[in-house]
Amino acid sequence: MGDDNTIKILFFGDMVGRPGRYAVRDFLSGMFKDTDYLSPISAFDFSHSHFVIANVENASHGFGLTEKNYNEISDYGVDCMTSGNHIWDKREIFNYIDNAEKLLRPINYPKGCSGVGSRIFEKNGVKIGVINVLGRVFVNIADSPWEIVKEEIQKIKEVTPIVIIDFHAEATAEKICFGRFCSEFGVSAFLGTHTHVQTADECIINNMGYITDAGFCGAVDSVIGMDYQTSLNRFLTAIPERYDVADGDVVQINAVEVEIEKDTGYAVAIRRVFCSRNSKEKETGQ
Repeated sequence: MGDDNTIKILFFGDMVGRPGRYAVRDFLSGMFKDTDYLSPISAFDFSHSHFVIANVENASHGFGLTEKNYNEISDYGVDCMTSGNHIWDKREIFNYIDNAEKLLRPINYPKGCSGVGSRIFEKNGVKIGVINVLGRVFVNIADSPWEIVKEEIQKIKEVTPIVIIDFHAEATAEKICFGRFCSEFGVSAFLGTHTHVQTADECIINNMGYITDAGFCGAVDSVIGMDYQTSLNRFLTAIPERYDVADGDVVQINAVEVEIEKDTGYAVAIRRVFCSRNSKEKETGQ
C-alpha cells in the first residue's frame, strides 16, 4: 500500500444505482483506459493496493442499499462502505446491517439506531479508522455531530493514527467548517459526500487531506445520477414524482486518492480521480 511508509486510501463518491455500481466494478478491475481520464492527471496507478471506501447510500436504484448489492459491492474489492440520509430507504437494511462488517451509517443518528457509525479496519497489517457523519444544515434529522465526532476521533487514535471521515452534508460552509474542526484533532482525511458534484478544492489542511465533495459514480447523461426527464418534471410541476436512476451508455467515476503516513496519520498527498468510459464496450467488443 503506497511505499513502505505510507498507505493509499481510495474513496469513491456516492455510487448511484446500477450504473454507479458497475462503474466502480469496472474501475477496480482495471477496465478504464488511459484515454478515459478527464482530469489533468494520468491514468490511475494500480501498481499499489489501496484501502478502498465507497459511499453506497444511493447504490440500490438510487435510494438505500439491499443486502444483495452490499455483497456485490464487497466482492468488487471495496473494504468499507459509508452512507448517509438514505441508509434506511430499503427496509431490508434492518435485517442485515448489524451483521454487515463493512457498512457504516452516520454516527450521529440517535442512540438505539441499528448499525454503527465508525469502525477500525485492518488491511495488510495497517489499522484504519473510519467515521461516517451526517450534516444538519438543510438535513437536520440527526444529532449534533461536533462533540460526538471529537470523542470518536480521540477513541480511534488510541488504536491507530489513521482516521478517515466521510461527512455526508448539503451545505458547503458546513463541510468546510466541520472539516477544519476535525483537522484540529488529527484526522487523516476528510471527504465530503451527498451533493454529487466533485469540487476542485482538494488540499491538505493541518496534515489532513480534504475535499468538499468527492462527486458521484454513475451515468454521465443525468442530473447527479438521476434521469433528466423525471428530474425536470419535478422542477416544472412541483409534484413529488419519484426519481429514476439514469441509464446511459457513458458512466463516470468520481473518486479521491489520499496518501497517508502510517506512523503519524498525516496526509502527504491528495488527488481527484475523474474519468468516464462507454460501459457498453465490454459487451460490444469495442
